[in-house]
Amino acid sequence: MLIGIDARFYGPIGKGLGRYVQEVIDNLIEIDQVNKYVIFLGKENFADFKIVDSKRVKKIMINIGWYGFKEQLLFPFYIWREHLDLMHFPHFNVPIACPVKFVVTIHDLILIKYPTLRATTLNWLFYKIKNLAYKLIISSAIKHSQKIIAVSDFTKKDIISQFKVLSEKVVVTYEGVAETLIQKQQNQNDLEKKDFLLSNKIVKPYLLYVGNGYPHKNLEGLIKAFQIIIKKYDNLQLVLVGRKDYFYKRLKEYAEELNLWQENSIDSKIIFPDFVPDNKLNILYNQALFYIFPSFYEGFGLPPLEAMANGCPVISSNRTSLPEILGQASNYFNPEDQSDMLCQIERLINDSDLRKRLVKLGYEQIKKYSWKDCAKKTLEVYENCLKIEN
Repeated sequence: MLIGIDARFYGPIGKGLGRYVQEVIDNLIEIDQVNKYVIFLGKENFADFKIVDSKRVKKIMINIGWYGFKEQLLFPFYIWREHLDLMHFPHFNVPIACPVKFVVTIHDLILIKYPTLRATTLNWLFYKIKNLAYKLIISSAIKHSQKIIAVSDFTKKDIISQFKVLSEKVVVTYEGVAETLIQKQQNQNDLEKKDFLLSNKIVKPYLLYVGNGYPHKNLEGLIKAFQIIIKKYDNLQLVLVGRKDYFYKRLKEYAEELNLWQENSIDSKIIFPDFVPDNKLNILYNQALFYIFPSFYEGFGLPPLEAMANGCPVISSNRTSLPEILGQASNYFNPEDQSDMLCQIERLINDSDLRKRLVKLGYEQIKKYSWKDCAKKTLEVYENCLKIEN
């Protein structure tokens, strides 16, 4: 087969989705020595993808952004021009006029299940129009795809319930944990770790969150809870790691209003390191008191697994896919119940034996998730689509 993959999200530019795209593509090309691939990239990440075997892999730069008219109108031409047997879209934004058979990965249905004006900079009218367009595109992608890849059983059930598709059309392929985040801690000496933390104004034991700042992540709820916690445990900091954008800017303003954050101040109770590369991110995971994931809605939940891979205890929301993915290796709380969140946070602060037990369970839990396995199952989906065609 000649398989095309939309890789415009590839790498750090795509945040969590970029991790998925990068790991699936890199592992697919390594394990699949039969099929040929055409990788569509944007100008921002074109150089990030390195071709090892130019006979089997071709990369193409397309100056087409996400979610716009050009994506719908021009991308189909680039796909048609390559005479592909199959196209894989690793996100729902599939051109309605896609000219070849395709597979789509649906990570979650947040845009349908959790619409909110707080998730956009648009006014309400344009947001409504944009949200309707998203729903149309998602519906079209699900209806016309050969197969749908879901990243959890929860997401599969959500898709089946929302769109009334047959169960056999949806295939679950769990995500994995990046090898770059599973590093031996002895590779970094104590001085290097201390210098990195100090450079980010982290000078106390800290609770850690890594991820986006979107409203469904419930970080304002976490900040509110932390404001109460530090009245009793004033020796703590809260570290919120995510690429600087509109949502993190809003969180900084909120933390500043509560006198929890000051720009470049060692006295800040909340720290915003912005984007942190993998070779430093494992320091933050490994040195944290514990990782906290207060999200209202997740299709998978990758950061807490990455925390577990680096010996960090995890406490998480009990919503959607999270109990499925994290299993017994996390303590849980109701993200809409502040008293429950506070209770579980305080429990983990005070119970070092529990933290050690969660670390041990975390190391066992991550063995269930492998990017290589994810790529193998993705390849099986491609091959099954070819059988359908024949």
